[in-house]
Amino acid sequence: MFETRLQTADLFDWHDEMQNLHQRALGQPSAMVDCSRRQKWGAMSTSRTGGPPTKPVSDDEIRSLLDRYRCPMPFHVVRTRFLGNIASPDMTASPMDTVAGLWGGELPAIDNPDALNELLRVVLMGLWNRLAEHQNRNAPFRMIRVDVPETREGLANIAAIRREEVIGFIEGMFGKEQGLALPERARRALEALAEAGGLLRGVFEVACDPTKPASADDIAQTRRHISELTEICEREIHAALLSCTRARRRMPNSASTTRPSLH
Repeated sequence: MFETRLQTADLFDWHDEMQNLHQRALGQPSAMVDCSRRQKWGAMSTSRTGGPPTKPVSDDEIRSLLDRYRCPMPFHVVRTRFLGNIASPDMTASPMDTVAGLWGGELPAIDNPDALNELLRVVLMGLWNRLAEHQNRNAPFRMIRVDVPETREGLANIAAIRREEVIGFIEGMFGKEQGLALPERARRALEALAEAGGLLRGVFEVACDPTKPASADDIAQTRRHISELTEICEREIHAALLSCTRARRRMPNSASTTRPSLH
């Protein structure tokens, strides 16, 4: 069951453009999210055998499309934003709402129906469906892999990317809600992610400060710490996703145990 309520303000400060991640979270009792609203999702899916298979979509194809339509959100954030929404117990928003949110709430102006179909095929039926597979325990989520040099600039870059991925997941889970009733394991996962985000911000700020001395050994050690934080974030993201999936399974009148794939 959804057992505790978590507020977005307990994870990061919305009034500072979500730049300040905090390490505290409240666990106040709350009513369960009404999962009867899952029907809104079910109406958007069809049988896997009801049509031709969807053509696999590559990361390069997704990046190219996001660039073409000037998506202000980078690909690594799009991934975790989608995954957070897939995990979320809030069933009021549709996948189309989440896609529109990448452009601030409205899809880019597309006059050509074929171009619109391509957008939906690549972003929804491609990336969304691929991420939905992580609702399976045997399909752990991995953050985007980035080759960065072991320099101050490299540390700042990878710390910023990892932190943006963490914020993307939290934003995707909460959506427009200021608080959500979450399973206990998901709540603890978000707290751990918020703490990791704070550490990553600290690394970023130090790496960008030329007055802070840093030897080659310091940089190499910090890079290893970021790798460890990456593994922690991946584990906690997947744990939150699985926890919410299990909670939906136990909800009465639940149409299915996982978010449906889109076709």
